[in-house]
Amino acid sequence: MSESITASPTTLPVDQISLGKIVQIREQLLQAQAAGRRVYRLESGDPSFSLAPHVLEAVKRAADEGKTHYIPNNGIPELRRALADKVRHKNGLVEVTAEDIYLTNGAMHALFVTFAALLGPGDEVIIPDPMWTEVAENIRLAGGTPVGVPLHAARAFEYDPEEIERAITPRTTVLFLNTPHNPTGAVLSRETLLAIAEIAQRHGLWLVADEAYEDIVYAPYRHHSVAALLPDYAERIVSVYSFSKSHAMPGLRTGYVVARSPLLHERIPKILRCTINGVNSLAQWGALAAVSGDQSRLSEMRDEYARRRDIMLRALDGIDGVRPFRPHGAFYLWVELDRALYTRLGVADADALSERLAAEGIGSAPGSAFGQSCLDAIRFSFSADTEMVRAGAGALRAVLRP
Repeated sequence: MSESITASPTTLPVDQISLGKIVQIREQLLQAQAAGRRVYRLESGDPSFSLAPHVLEAVKRAADEGKTHYIPNNGIPELRRALADKVRHKNGLVEVTAEDIYLTNGAMHALFVTFAALLGPGDEVIIPDPMWTEVAENIRLAGGTPVGVPLHAARAFEYDPEEIERAITPRTTVLFLNTPHNPTGAVLSRETLLAIAEIAQRHGLWLVADEAYEDIVYAPYRHHSVAALLPDYAERIVSVYSFSKSHAMPGLRTGYVVARSPLLHERIPKILRCTINGVNSLAQWGALAAVSGDQSRLSEMRDEYARRRDIMLRALDGIDGVRPFRPHGAFYLWVELDRALYTRLGVADADALSERLAAEGIGSAPGSAFGQSCLDAIRFSFSADTEMVRAGAGALRAVLRP
């Protein structure tokens, strides 16, 4: 009888990718919810707001008009022109044209496309630590290596240009930044952004800026697009945007890349063709209505997020061992934890605390989901509706207080 031989599987970049701790917590909460328990979705970055009426009407109208066929690979021309106009006037990228705009299946796909177009095996990308998990994962999928630079509460979690420069090696290819920042809510100042851009220019590096939360910034802070600050280096700066957060359109999966480099003009369309061959046509007509229509809803949503932020901050006020950072942007509350809190609650670490909270129906994301320098931290989202945030904040305080 012949003996069957099972070959060892080849290790691929995808084998370095996990399903993520946030996803695991979400699944636990959804199972509890399906069983009839009350849960508080403080782990998820899904805006509670519905589509703006004029966006929904645009989607319906496009469907009624039969705009449901294949569309241009890089995006419908009307939307590319509107987005070029938007980034010129709102973001200050004054020389951008429609040919520099590439529609993607959300900002996560935009990052996948960008890193696939920039990285070869072993190329290093400097990223903030902590950082949204999928950034490092998309770097690994492209064959690259993420290199974390720790963020510090003493600097209001702003990227430190000096630490970035010290992390550069001969393998460094890209500097990555995210402002407003997920998970901390930090907003990079104009001075910090310019310093980072000048480091990229000095070392001949690409600079990738994730600006998905550009419209969720709380006074007195302001959002600045880094590509506008160093226009003579703009061809080496890639900007990523999304309709998911600014316009509460996460289910329509529409984002875009702004890239002026001729090299990327050649590479990005190939990656788009081989991954999606065009973003959903109806979503693009909705995005066109969102970017060219009434913008007053953006500030209304931001004001409501600010109220939710303050509810969360009040709930955690005065609890020993809990140090929340007041976010300057986005809709996350980043909380540093003292080890004495673990002892008092009878848990080993932030991961165990997150599991304990999930068992109580309270969503969260432990610091270990975002990097290696932030193990004693936890993130709460306040993107759920205000009443859920209020009730969840009360439940959270009941668990954490002495």
